[in-house]
Amino acid sequence: MASIPLAERLRPQNLDEYIGQQHLVGAKGVIRRMIDTGNLSSFILWGPPGVGKTTLAKIVAKTLNRPFHILSAINSGVKDVREVIEKSKSQQFFNSPSPILFIDEIHRFSKSQQDSLLGAVEQGIVTLIGATTENPSFEVITPLLSRCQVYVLKSLEVSDLNQLLNRAITKDVDLKKLNVEIEETEALFRFSGGDARKLLNILEIVIASQPEADIKINNTLVTERLQENLAIYDKGGEQHYDVISAFIKSIRGSDPNAAVYWLARMLEGGEDPKFIARRMVILAAEDIGLANPNALLLATSAFQSVAMIGMPEGRIVLSQVAIYLATSPKSNSAYEAIGNAIALVKEKGSLSVPLHLRNAPSKLMKELGYGASYKYAHSYQGNFVDQEFLPKEISGTQLYTPQQNSKEKEIAQRLSILWKDKYNK
Repeated sequence: MASIPLAERLRPQNLDEYIGQQHLVGAKGVIRRMIDTGNLSSFILWGPPGVGKTTLAKIVAKTLNRPFHILSAINSGVKDVREVIEKSKSQQFFNSPSPILFIDEIHRFSKSQQDSLLGAVEQGIVTLIGATTENPSFEVITPLLSRCQVYVLKSLEVSDLNQLLNRAITKDVDLKKLNVEIEETEALFRFSGGDARKLLNILEIVIASQPEADIKINNTLVTERLQENLAIYDKGGEQHYDVISAFIKSIRGSDPNAAVYWLARMLEGGEDPKFIARRMVILAAEDIGLANPNALLLATSAFQSVAMIGMPEGRIVLSQVAIYLATSPKSNSAYEAIGNAIALVKEKGSLSVPLHLRNAPSKLMKELGYGASYKYAHSYQGNFVDQEFLPKEISGTQLYTPQQNSKEKEIAQRLSILWKDKYNK
């Protein structure tokens, strides 16, 4: 077998070889249009590992024949950024397109590092392409984010993975010399999780373990070989999404022991503690919600504390909050309510705001009856008065349903007293 990894040997060189992300690179895709027109603007590619972020950036640069500079946020600093910017200035000629600066894992750049990019991006000295596995809204500074479009890349689908497998065994210079037969794909796809690089790594591990010229790949063989080569399979933290999923589900399932175990796995693996804390903030609202409103406050405080004190002390804060969340009563009623409301908005469209709820900043609006019959709740006993707050077309629609926990039983009782049978389903 060649010393160059299979994933690198099969790296696409143009958009026709690129698999997946048709919403971006298909016939009507925005990135394909930018390439076809040559009108390239700065953008950030956001998606899970192994979906082709780096490859796409290289294809863009190669197709447009632009100078291409690549930096990794893990081992690059402000000095490296400035050196690339100075080099890009020297490469600029009259009316020549700007070089492309690709920054991998841009979410790991500090504020000062991101600040150092602003002028060059704004002046067109470089066209920035960033790649991140984290939500750019959280990790990229607002001034830089406002200068870039954000494009979301998706995990590869089964059809994409099948296409990739077929290409590997029929086009790769080494594998096509072997007689490789894919009998089953379930284990290959399950372990790869939509990650093209991981799929090719698994395929390479399995094939390398077979001395025979005729290789038949099935679910049993894949599972056995991955268990034997766990260290190789997990190299570089490729189980990132599996472990955070186990952590979240353990807290949701009210198991504090499992929660701290998966927390320890992430911390020992070098996971960003702010990423863990941020996921607990989301969980506190989504899975605990109104059953224990203090959970969101504590999770938010944990995020602030970890950002302030860092590691290793931050592990104690994370452990405390993980246990607290795991042992809290659970409710997803707020999550369900906003989902129901959004579905209703999509179904009904923009219904008119009732006149009595409208703002009336001008005399004309007052004359038209805006806000005229609105009843100010604080002027009534108990700070409540029965009036309609929904558009008449959906009057009486119940979007929030209290669940069976002590806090929401109190909420349900209060709503019943206030609204009688209006929202009592």
